Amino acid sequence: MPPAANVVALATAVPPHRLDQDGVAERLAPLFGGAAEFERLRPVFANSGIRQRYSPVPFDWFAEPQGWPERNRQYLAAAVDLLEEVAGRVLDRAGTRAEDIGAIVTVSTSGIATPSLDARLMQRMRLPRTVQRLPIFGLGCGGGAIGLARAATLAAAMPDRPVLLLVVELCSLWFRNRETSKSNIVASALFGDGAAAVLLRCGGHGPAVVAAGEHTWPDSLDVMGWDIAEDGLRPIFSRDIPRLVSAELGDAARAFLARHELGLGDIDRFICHPGGPKVIAACEDAFGLADGVLAAERGILRDFGNMSAASVLFVLERVLAGTGPWRRALVTALGPGFTAGFVLLENR
Repeated sequence: MPPAANVVALATAVPPHRLDQDGVAERLAPLFGGAAEFERLRPVFANSGIRQRYSPVPFDWFAEPQGWPERNRQYLAAAVDLLEEVAGRVLDRAGTRAEDIGAIVTVSTSGIATPSLDARLMQRMRLPRTVQRLPIFGLGCGGGAIGLARAATLAAAMPDRPVLLLVVELCSLWFRNRETSKSNIVASALFGDGAAAVLLRCGGHGPAVVAAGEHTWPDSLDVMGWDIAEDGLRPIFSRDIPRLVSAELGDAARAFLARHELGLGDIDRFICHPGGPKVIAACEDAFGLADGVLAAERGILRDFGNMSAASVLFVLERVLAGTGPWRRALVTALGPGFTAGFVLLENR
């Protein structure tokens, strides 16, 4: 068996501008011109379970028309700032020097960066010139779990070096004012911005990544993703996502666990991406959990909104800081594909 990578340290960060959920709904109404579709969907803001979110730009920025160049310029600047902050924080917590890092896995689907974000970060931090870089685009909300799996694989392949996982999402920058499609209005009610970093290495302290896997459903490309528009990225997600999660995620998780001679009953803690209140409830249903068990997920959604790939790592941070004992935990998140990512953690 190859060595298992341990989650040695985890850190999170959010951009500087706090957006109060009630205030967002009030200020968006004029931008949509009193459109009937916005008024019909306005209760989504109150029913989202979200109290606040964070953005790299003040609210007034959203009131003006923005095109690709300005949106992506803001993305690059804010993403690198957040990654520098969160990477420094996790290295301090792990007691690790930047120059010792063997590889970096960088996950983001909310902007375009070539050179990639990790290359830009190398210009600011004392990262080794020989570091292996793996930038990942397109995983959306599934990127936290799948990125953790990729980073653990790299760490197991270089057991003498730590590996750094970086995740940053800035979905709010692609808000489209005056577009009254249902997906755009719902996205404006749910998505927030944030970043997370995980330091993994073999033989370290912290839960071990003992297995990882994925399941992609057939004929599901239209469930979730981005549409490319002239002035930016347009969100796509199906209203059927909670139903799909409730009906099919459990079977996918059982199949994954069965490959490792385990069942759902062997899992002490489920760590799920908090995509929205209906998605969290659907995860509880899929895994046979009592209503309200996923309290950490609801807390992250309340305090930060849906931060796409970063959210599940915020949940993991909260779980690791908790006092409740557990032996095995299953990290799961779903993203475009339509794909579920699974990571099995074990306290040894």
